[in-house]
Amino acid sequence: MPPVFSHGDLRLYLLNLLAETPRHGYDIMQSLAERTGGTYTPSAGTIYPRLAKLEDEGLVTKTTDGRKTVYEITDAGRAELQERAGDIEGIEAGLADTVRLIADEVRLNVREAMRSLRADLAAAATQAPRESPTTASDDARVRSREQLQRAEAAIAEFRGRVRGELRTHVARGGELASDVVDALNTSLDDAARAIGEALRR
Repeated sequence: MPPVFSHGDLRLYLLNLLAETPRHGYDIMQSLAERTGGTYTPSAGTIYPRLAKLEDEGLVTKTTDGRKTVYEITDAGRAELQERAGDIEGIEAGLADTVRLIADEVRLNVREAMRSLRADLAAAATQAPRESPTTASDDARVRSREQLQRAEAAIAEFRGRVRGELRTHVARGGELASDVVDALNTSLDDAARAIGEALRR
């Protein structure tokens, strides 16, 4: 997957965001996620050091508004933006290209997965039926395989749904707390243990 920002471009793009309106750190991260279609969700460890550097250079100032620190571009920051207007246009065009490439890559992966699934289904449908007489043991094995497919489909659906929820939440700038992930791990361990116990009965 191509990088969203080339070296040094993020610094300039932060100035560009602050030229639109003063923002606090979370707002900046959320804006970046929105403008890249959720393909880039920077961490606080990426954004705040760059904001501090911009402040050291006299390009932004910060003020405290309750519990939030609000960053605002200075005249010197606006002057640099004006001097590098062509670079900003290039960054915007690069962002559009990168988002398009990532979207194409996702679509390609989905198409490949669908082709693989169709091939698997076609192979299963063309398998020759057994010619030997069907026994009770054979019936039990067939039922077990059917239930196994149901179980695997349920697991895949659960994985896709939870993964989608998590990715969407983070892409929109939401915080994913460690206790949420810990709770998820605990629940999955409990479910695996319960299934193992049920199978051993």
